[in-house]
Amino acid sequence: MSRRLLPSGESALLVECDSLDEVLALHDALAEARPPGVVELVPAARTLLVAVDPERMPLESAATWIRRIPAEAGSRVAGAHADPVTVPVTYDGVDLAATAAALGVSVEALVARHSGIEWRVAFVGFAPGFGYLVSDEWPFEVPRLDAPRPKVPGGSVALAGAFAGVYPRQSPGGWRIIGSTGATLWDPAAADPAQFVPGRTVRFEPAP
Repeated sequence: MSRRLLPSGESALLVECDSLDEVLALHDALAEARPPGVVELVPAARTLLVAVDPERMPLESAATWIRRIPAEAGSRVAGAHADPVTVPVTYDGVDLAATAAALGVSVEALVARHSGIEWRVAFVGFAPGFGYLVSDEWPFEVPRLDAPRPKVPGGSVALAGAFAGVYPRQSPGGWRIIGSTGATLWDPAAADPAQFVPGRTVRFEPAP
C-alpha cells in the first residue's frame, strides 16, 4: 500500500492513498492501534487526515507510526469502531423506477439488494452529517442526474456512483432518489450530532 505523507499545519498529517479501499484499510488499522496523542482520523475518497496533539505525539513520531502500521487494501474491518445503525426506508423515490431500469433490474430487485446488504460509512462530506456509504456486496455504478436538483428534501435516500447516502437536510443534489426516511441523522444540538460517522455499519430496512 502506498502512503504519501504531507504536513497539514502543525498538528496533522495528510496521508495520500491510491484508492478508497486503501484509505479504509489504513483507517481501520490505525484505529485499532491508536496511541495516546492521536486526536482524530478523518478519511476521504483518497486521503486520510491524522490529527494529533503535538505535545503528546510529535508529527515525526506520528509519521513513523503511520508508515509502520501494516495494512493492505481489502483488509478493513467494517463497523469495528462504532455501533451499527438501522435506517427505516420507504422506497418511494422519484428516481426509483428510472434507476432500476438504468441498471437493468426490477424495482423489487433493486430494493432487495439495497436493503439486504451491510453498508459502511466510508467518509463524510458535502453537508454536515452526509455519509458516503459503500459495500462490497453492492455491484452497481449508478449514474448521477444530468442536472442537480436545486432542492432535495431532507431524509432522501439516494444513490450515485458506487455510493449510497441519505440527505440529512434539504439541499441541492444530483444523486438519484430511491426512497425516504424519517430518521434523524444529523442533530447539531445532540451530544453526538452525526449518526453517520466513518467506520460505522448501516443497514436499510424497508418501512412497513
